[in-house]
Amino acid sequence: MNLDNLYKTLANQPKYRVQQVKEAIFGKLIADWSEASNLPKELKETLNKECPLEIKGKFFSSEETEASKALITLSDGLQIETVLLAHKDGRFTVCVSTQVGCPLGCKFCATGKMGLLRNLEYGEMIDQVLFFSRYLKDENTRVSNVVFMGMGEPFLNYDNVIKAIKYLNEDLKIGARKISISTSGVIPGIKRLADEDLQLNLAISLHAPNDKLRSELMPINKGFPLTKLLPAVDAYIRKTGRQVMFEYLLIRGVNDQPQHAAELAELMKKPLYIVNLISYNPTDAFKASRSIDVRKFKEILERQGIVVTQRYSFGQDINAACGQLATKSKKAKN
Repeated sequence: MNLDNLYKTLANQPKYRVQQVKEAIFGKLIADWSEASNLPKELKETLNKECPLEIKGKFFSSEETEASKALITLSDGLQIETVLLAHKDGRFTVCVSTQVGCPLGCKFCATGKMGLLRNLEYGEMIDQVLFFSRYLKDENTRVSNVVFMGMGEPFLNYDNVIKAIKYLNEDLKIGARKISISTSGVIPGIKRLADEDLQLNLAISLHAPNDKLRSELMPINKGFPLTKLLPAVDAYIRKTGRQVMFEYLLIRGVNDQPQHAAELAELMKKPLYIVNLISYNPTDAFKASRSIDVRKFKEILERQGIVVTQRYSFGQDINAACGQLATKSKKAKN
């Protein structure tokens, strides 16, 4: 959806039309302008021609877990992924992509193999949430949480991400505290977020307890090493008073041994630090950690007083790891 084009189309309309249009899109979750009962017929015909609401998404539902994935084809033919997670407590979380591909080249990430094709516009991010919002409407429920943890690095597309968040917050009525941004450690973005008048959640993709290993797995660490990243996070916490989650993918034989857990515990001994252990969705290069190693890793952290949560693997049967579906689709086309 091209919202800028939409506003241009409405430029000669009465001012109240904008609010009517927003209510149709975000309130009633219409998929075609013919469904907008509050708009005149002529305008609906113009909008269907100039600003269609169709979102071209192919739906994949996991038989193993409560995860669903959509492969969305953009107006230029490029494809992105978005995931819907159904939680046992009744919440529904949409994982949003912010770029087509990613320039960072993290060794464990399928998206990194694509390289960066382009940034997403804010409307293309909103579409990912609307896609699942329309689906959940038929189930008489709604999206409750949004995480910007899909394809791409959100802070390398900062302005569009924040613009999308404001629409989700103000128009789709998703509370700011229910919206999270995950960064691989782009320090300028962390500093900018601290100045936003939005109570968002910040997550840091850590995945290693020291600079040597982190630089091997995540090339971005060479520019934003832990010695600079953690002080930036501390400054963010001082300014916002909000906790920060550190995401840690457990990869077999790479970063999941007791010595890694001990090192991580030393880094994480700070107020408002939380560690989220994530089971790895296997790719060609790496395997998921064994259950016994995951349990030992978590126990070491907890014995050191670290606040730990654990997220289990989801949707391996639908290639739910970031970028797996899009890269698979791209190969099929080639």
